[in-house]
Amino acid sequence: MDAEMTMLECDEAMTKAVEHAIHEFATVRTGKASPTLVENMDVHVLSYGSNMKMKQLAMITTPDPRLIRIEPFDPSTLQDIDRAIKESRLGLNGSIEGKVIRLPIPALSQERREQMVKMVKQLGEEARVRVRNARRAGLENLKAGEKDGTLTEDDLRRLEKEVQTMTDKKIAEIDQHVVSKEKEILTV
Repeated sequence: MDAEMTMLECDEAMTKAVEHAIHEFATVRTGKASPTLVENMDVHVLSYGSNMKMKQLAMITTPDPRLIRIEPFDPSTLQDIDRAIKESRLGLNGSIEGKVIRLPIPALSQERREQMVKMVKQLGEEARVRVRNARRAGLENLKAGEKDGTLTEDDLRRLEKEVQTMTDKKIAEIDQHVVSKEKEILTV
């Protein structure tokens, strides 16, 4: 494998790790209503016989800062959506009103906010590990390229530094998102 392809794959893997972390951060409850809390939730729809994402089954809106309104496209999926919300790790209980589920978002206690911050830091560390794994894989490919003679020793050193710079940049980006989410959670 040539060095340019290795560098592209390494960058792509690191970027995916950062994007995954951002997606995971969006699912962490901050005390205010946001459609991202529930839109990617898996819902097992008995009548369809399969799992679907919430955003495929319903229109999700936030009419005020402490309420998520879920209106299924197909009213027969209402009970399935309600069950999925109750079984999720969000700890929320919705109420069915006609053909709509109202999901009130209670204010978080300080203790719960601190638990959420710990969870965000853990998600951030998992993302950093994914970035480091991409770095390791990239460096192994580059060293293999040097062994089989497609890379010179000088090129290897230069590319190793580029991979490290890329890694540092992606980890800094993750850290920035962790700090931002932490601030959002702790804001009352």
